[in-house]
Amino acid sequence: MSQPVQQQDPPGTTDAMDPAPDHGEQSYRGSGRLAGKKAVITGGDSGIGRAVAIAYAREGADVLISSLDEDDDARETARWVEEAGRTAVLFPGDLADPATCRGVIDTAVQEFGRVDILVSNAAFQMTHETIEEIPDEEWDRTLAINLSAFFHLTKAVLPHMGPGGSIIGSSSVNSDNPVPTLMPYSATKAGIANMTAAMAQLLAERGIRANSVAPGPIWTPLIPATMPEEQVESFGQQVPMQRAGQPAELAPVYVLLASDEASYVSGARIAVTGGQPIL
Repeated sequence: MSQPVQQQDPPGTTDAMDPAPDHGEQSYRGSGRLAGKKAVITGGDSGIGRAVAIAYAREGADVLISSLDEDDDARETARWVEEAGRTAVLFPGDLADPATCRGVIDTAVQEFGRVDILVSNAAFQMTHETIEEIPDEEWDRTLAINLSAFFHLTKAVLPHMGPGGSIIGSSSVNSDNPVPTLMPYSATKAGIANMTAAMAQLLAERGIRANSVAPGPIWTPLIPATMPEEQVESFGQQVPMQRAGQPAELAPVYVLLASDEASYVSGARIAVTGGQPIL
């Protein structure tokens, strides 16, 4: 199953995608599994982040949606959260700046009083055929957004997260099956998996759990905005299911990890990869 040839400028928008991604707008049904919880989701404007925001709201959580500058996408996510009867707070800003990370958490605490769930999901990638053509500033930016922001967000949130709190990092199947043309991105996703495993051990005595999710090829704006047209067209065909996954297919895993039902799940990395194993 292939997508039409298409290309966007980074970071990409949902409306320009063909076909439109499924974030669970018409399919996700909540059952109160996150009733009363307060969540922060970075990269919550589109893709996996939007699907998680919709699911969390329908499960009863209020949500802060952090995004870069995709204002229309962020407002659309907020609309779905509010339609579920929950509070949506928008926070635009560049997570490459540690001060922005702290601002995200400060705003969530001002609005909600605490944070029960942190989903560090925002990511940046670009495709390059050789190491030499990767600009130094792009390497630094990839690490800052994908990996360092996770550290700064976690450090900022801990004083405001009590026992039962859940920290979730978005890793990737690339973390142990690196795509050579996405070397910086793959390195950061391995770092997220490693950081989360360490956090689970450091935070267990506080009653806070830390886990990561390893998506495979998922149809989000990042794909047409950062990959050559021919790779976009065949995106997802490399996995056993021979198709790209939809953001909605990730949301139930993020719900489980955020819920009290996962009270003994910490230090895990859950694959949602269309059949491609992770190590």
